[in-house]
Amino acid sequence: MSHLDINTMSQQILALAPDAIMFADREGIIRLWNKGAERIFGCTAEQAIGQSLDLIIPEKLRERHWEGYHKTMATGETRYGTEMLSVPATHHDGSRLSTEFSIVMLVDDDNKPLGVAAIMRNITERHQKEKALRERLAELESQR
Repeated sequence: MSHLDINTMSQQILALAPDAIMFADREGIIRLWNKGAERIFGCTAEQAIGQSLDLIIPEKLRERHWEGYHKTMATGETRYGTEMLSVPATHHDGSRLSTEFSIVMLVDDDNKPLGVAAIMRNITERHQKEKALRERLAELESQR
């Protein structure tokens, strides 16, 4: 078995992961955007890097998102440490996605936030199937 150094392994994981892996700095500017993010959100790294997270946040959720994001950057605390979050997102073509993700806060040597990394998965199809099942169940129960 050939030996790979940790940097090479990390680069391959980042490049080949099917999930979106991204990093946004303290101001919410995208600084890292992998191939998984390109596939899920429909934007190339060149289109996404340097842009605000508004690129993928539905307009009606932006105010609430930024309120929480800025508070997290100011305090260094987030209530989403190990939880999987489910939130709507926006594809480059404007369509709505259902996503599930976890976050990692990156900090500097003084333990001050540098930004947030997220690992995201598109669960739109699963979400739609679950919604259809709930609707069908409600329909059947109303026929009793």
